[in-house]
Amino acid sequence: MIRAVLRGTGSALPKQVVTNADLAGKVDTSDEWIVERTGIRQRYIAGEGESTSTLATDAARAAMEAAGFEPGSVDLIVLATATPDNTFPATATKVQHALGCNGGIAFDLAAVCTGFLYALGVADSMLRTGMAKRALVIGAETFSRIVDWEDRTTCVLFGDGAGAFALEAVEVAEDGPGVLATRLHADGEHGPLLYVDGGPSTTQTVGKLRMKGREVFRHAVVNLSEVLLEVLEGAGISAADLDWVVPHQANARILDATARKLDLPAEKIIKTVDQHANTSAASVPLAFDIAVKDGRIKPGDLVMLEGMGGGFTWGASLLRV
Repeated sequence: MIRAVLRGTGSALPKQVVTNADLAGKVDTSDEWIVERTGIRQRYIAGEGESTSTLATDAARAAMEAAGFEPGSVDLIVLATATPDNTFPATATKVQHALGCNGGIAFDLAAVCTGFLYALGVADSMLRTGMAKRALVIGAETFSRIVDWEDRTTCVLFGDGAGAFALEAVEVAEDGPGVLATRLHADGEHGPLLYVDGGPSTTQTVGKLRMKGREVFRHAVVNLSEVLLEVLEGAGISAADLDWVVPHQANARILDATARKLDLPAEKIIKTVDQHANTSAASVPLAFDIAVKDGRIKPGDLVMLEGMGGGFTWGASLLRV
């Protein structure tokens, strides 16, 4: 069978680190308050000359180098982002040009914090059906440009960054590597719980992020638990078979609550939220790359990816590395 096989990963972060103590000097908050409620200790914030496209390009280039891909061999780029450089053209085309991959397919995908899971599902489908042979799937965000820095309940939660997968369509045995199963969902009824209050066709402004945190937390734990079970059932495996779970890094309390609901041991959950905060579509590939680099995720491992974001959107994907 043909599967989308992971060949390499990469990530990128802005130069500037902003700690909780730094934020406490600007808004009415404290390190203790942030850590207790979120587990976040610091985040990276994009500065002058840094944008979604520059972070995405750096992460994608690192993934290509890890995979041994030449630029001309990449014929698909899917970039998940809620913070594009411009309304158009797609930020993916800027990344494509910067990498020298011109001529193939390149487009942006918007599903907020679930964006990388959606992008991975789309790329997987296109690789398996022969529309492309090699793909870069990227999650990249500069949420610091859309948060309200006077709203202490939201501005402390987010950071900037990017992560990328380099994938290749390969004929493998049933027990071979690749993306094994993906399930994606959306429910627009809950849009008002997590949204940006601007847009080209409504306010003609970028707008700022607005969130009702308590309601989002409650939906996140339920939705993520259900979609993880859905993927496990579809793949015919149990949670005990998983080597790792790489969740969207929104809040340490959500990660812990989801793990308890599924009876997953804490040591199998990859956590980077303390260092990066919530980087939206970038959080899953960024955390995955960190775990590859430090040796936790190894070839042959069975890894579950999951996320939930504004919309609401949510999903999960299972792959064998």
